[in-house]
Parts: sequence; structure tokens; C-alpha cells
Amino acid sequence: MKFFYVYILKSLKDGKFYIGLTADLKRRVSEHQKGKNISTSKRLPVELIYYEAFLSKKDAQRRERYFKTTKGKTTLRQMLREYLVICLD
Repeated sequence: MKFFYVYILKSLKDGKFYIGLTADLKRRVSEHQKGKNISTSKRLPVELIYYEAFLSKKDAQRRERYFKTTKGKTTLRQMLREYLVICLD
């Protein structure tokens, strides 16, 4: 059984989120942390703060697109509100 992951990284440098999709979460996060992704290489270090697993790639793609919308980002902030409060302390 193959899973597809929608994941959220947080830059410890600027506090911004990066939202991505992969079939190999460990490898992908490692690539980000090593600066191999152009979108996050200037914002290192990053940490994985959330992920969801899907059996369907299309379902994962739909969720990724949603998280990248304004409403999706608001939903993420609501879902992760306790974590985000801790980060501000």
C-alpha cells in the first residue's frame, strides 16, 4: 500500500509555512533540511510541523491545493493553534 503525504514545514528563520506533497516523507523532509529545495533553501532551518496521509494521489493533491489557499491557511492556523502559541512564547 502506497501513501501520499501532504506536509507542512515551518521555517525557523522567517516563521513561514511551506506546503508540499510527496510519496516519501522522510526523504523529502531530509532534502528540504539539506537545502536541496530551492523554495526552502534560503529559509533554513525548517521543521516538519504537520502531515496527512492519503491512499489516493488525487485526494492528496486536492488537500495540498486547499492548504495553499487563504481559507486553507486559516484552517491550518486553527488546527495548529496550540503549537503556534507555544512558538510565540
